[in-house]
Amino acid sequence: MSADAPLPAVVVLLVDDQALVGAAVRRELAGEPDIRVHHCPNSTEAIETAERIQPTVILQDLFMPEVDGLTLVRQYRANPHTKDIPIIVLSGEEEPAVKSEAFAAGANDYVVKLPDTIELVARIRHHSRAYLNQVQRDEAYRALRDSQQQLLEANLELLRLTSVDGLTGLRNRRSFDDYLGTEWNRSSRENGLSLLMIDVDDFKGYNDTHGHLAGDEVLKTVSDVIHRVFRRPSDLAARFGGEEFVVVLPTTHLQGAQVLAERLRKSVEDLEIPHRASKVSGCITISVGVAARSTETGESPLALVKAADLALYEAKAAGKNRVVVYSPKS
Repeated sequence: MSADAPLPAVVVLLVDDQALVGAAVRRELAGEPDIRVHHCPNSTEAIETAERIQPTVILQDLFMPEVDGLTLVRQYRANPHTKDIPIIVLSGEEEPAVKSEAFAAGANDYVVKLPDTIELVARIRHHSRAYLNQVQRDEAYRALRDSQQQLLEANLELLRLTSVDGLTGLRNRRSFDDYLGTEWNRSSRENGLSLLMIDVDDFKGYNDTHGHLAGDEVLKTVSDVIHRVFRRPSDLAARFGGEEFVVVLPTTHLQGAQVLAERLRKSVEDLEIPHRASKVSGCITISVGVAARSTETGESPLALVKAADLALYEAKAAGKNRVVVYSPKS
């Protein structure tokens, strides 16, 4: 609602056990077309009625049978549906101590009944307008918070999409490059940093024989296996390009990386996905090159990638479906 838009109608809940008071209040407000009056003569029904009609102001008689007015004021304030609604206490007494107790219970105003029509209308409009303005501000803040949260979620989703490979769900090449650079700066030869380069054997032949859609399914399946094998939060698996994958293993030395690589190779082979064009086996297999940060692999992330790639090349040249660890002679 804009700042110039009219406020909603004023809704008055009169809680008073005297029918004469109810009739008198209705007469006083009869000339105000935007003010609606609801009379609740039963104090035990006051809370339920307030929850149901959501008044903009409550006129609460102080002395009532069954539940007295001060108790009702406290109950309004304790109820999440009525806690902010303005309360004008109606009393037949001008006693300062009673007034003090009413305000302490949570009343917003105190009048001796029945006030002059002009005064009553002014008090009702004043408290209703303040309440409605507060409701509008709260709604605007809530809408702003929701909008900000939606924007944050959208930005996070955009960030995720720009760092994830659309086919496999693994990280993409850009995300891999960033992560490897970060882990390289964080690691040392002593605490370990290993890299696996993975290639699906004879994948072009698989696409030519089984079709590209089937090839996509194979890449997704291999990606799922990679995700299951490398489960540490610090491990990062990515699609390097085409049918090649890469895994960054922080705080992992060469021997541990070799064990994991072999577990991955065996897990893919155990899937027994038929591959009629394979020159290695009748099923889908992978070759893996393994390298770890060391003097031999050089002093840059790119050198580590080249070392793992050389090991992968050797694995392919040696017959595929195997794990080869980089050595300077590779």
